[in-house]
Amino acid sequence: MKKNDFKLMVIIIGVAVLLLLWRNLKEDGKGHAIQVEVNGVLRGTYALLQDREIDINGTNHLVIKNGKADVIDARCPDKICVQQKPISKKGESIVCLPNKVIITVVEGEENELDAVVK
Repeated sequence: MKKNDFKLMVIIIGVAVLLLLWRNLKEDGKGHAIQVEVNGVLRGTYALLQDREIDINGTNHLVIKNGKADVIDARCPDKICVQQKPISKKGESIVCLPNKVIITVVEGEENELDAVVK
């Protein structure tokens, strides 16, 4: 390997590290929220910055604490959603297929609506 090849490799690695740091600082969780969908219908949007407990249709129990959302209890046979790690980064989700519940981290603020009545 020549001297210039080594310099080029160091520059590329340095730029990659800087981009990674910038992305992580940008995605600090501020302003992020979670959306809760049941059977394809949006049931609520909640800020990750506010600690709270949410009962989802009497089937799943969601806890938002320290900027992370976690399902701690579910009334389904496999309880895979309970075993998933807490989510906090944009795009992460927790899915409970038997109860048709999807919890996804999105950008945005909390919606004032807690329920939709038809």
